[in-house]
Amino acid sequence: MPITLNQFCSITLLLIFFSTNLFAHGVDSNTEHFLRGQQGLAIMPFLYIGAKHMVTGYDHLLFLVGVIFFLFRTKDILIYVSLFTIGHSITLLFGILNNIAVNAYLIDAIIGLSIVYKGFDNLGGFKSLFGFQPNTKIAVIIFGLFHGFGLATKLQDFNLPQQALWKNLLAFNIGVEIGQFIALFFILIALGFWRRHKTYYSFATTTNTLLMTGGLVLFGHQLTGYFIGS
Repeated sequence: MPITLNQFCSITLLLIFFSTNLFAHGVDSNTEHFLRGQQGLAIMPFLYIGAKHMVTGYDHLLFLVGVIFFLFRTKDILIYVSLFTIGHSITLLFGILNNIAVNAYLIDAIIGLSIVYKGFDNLGGFKSLFGFQPNTKIAVIIFGLFHGFGLATKLQDFNLPQQALWKNLLAFNIGVEIGQFIALFFILIALGFWRRHKTYYSFATTTNTLLMTGGLVLFGHQLTGYFIGS
């Protein structure tokens, strides 16, 4: 039996989510070893690691898919992605440079809720159930702050060398944004092809329900880790 477009999209989203253990934040053992071993200025390596983090950061990508799902104008996409970037960059740099430690499980649980929020918002849940619509731009920048703290918290566990730290972190952050735009490029190509088919709108409910489900599973998984690890 040939696979339908709806089935293909469902499988794709599920594969993205269920590969989370492999790609959580892009901070694997090899990355940790590399970061610990840096003793001076290393612009290009930190650019690469930053880009790798975003391209393999499933939580960021799921949130961004939700953000741009119903955005069709390039201007709107750039505005929302820029707001997310601002929030992400502020807490990534501020958190590490000021050694602000936040429990990683709780931060990742909030990140999971950000995915739930965006899927729920795309489904019109706030207007239907509560009779109001939150400011989506403010919500995106706020959740961007939490996404940045998520990575900052993990990087602090590595005890990064202090020599040229802020320069390396700046390179890392630029790499994150490069990776974000690379990922968005391919996501937008995929969405562009899909939007040519009438199934895009008919399947929107299923897609955003899957986003909410993925976010809830991530939220539950991180809370479980928090209580078991405490």
